[in-house]
Amino acid sequence: MGARWPLGVASSSNRELIELVLERLGVAQLFAATVSSEEVARGKPAPDVYLEAARRLNVDPKKAAAVEDSHNGILAAKAAGMCVLAIPNAHFPPEPDALEQADAVVGSLADLTPETAEATCRRSR
Repeated sequence: MGARWPLGVASSSNRELIELVLERLGVAQLFAATVSSEEVARGKPAPDVYLEAARRLNVDPKKAAAVEDSHNGILAAKAAGMCVLAIPNAHFPPEPDALEQADAVVGSLADLTPETAEATCRRSR
């Protein structure tokens, strides 16, 4: 997806952990912006971390998509005005009220394709 759209990370984790995980996975170069909730006024479920990621990517949040696995993350991305694709965390699944706010629920990252994201977000706008 990084070849098609600019990618960012909007995380509740601290900056050091974000950078470590992206480096170890070998994907750090795919992300044009990373934001830790430590860098904004309010953490998730407030939209601040998503709004800051969109700002750093120079993207209108209403034209952006968020991929989320957590209850507060889904709420934060939706509050930022983004299209939300949820991939529920199997160990700490989001509550049904958060999943209802997602524009789509996808089974896994393998099921998340650019076509799925485009079709979902086109319908939600």
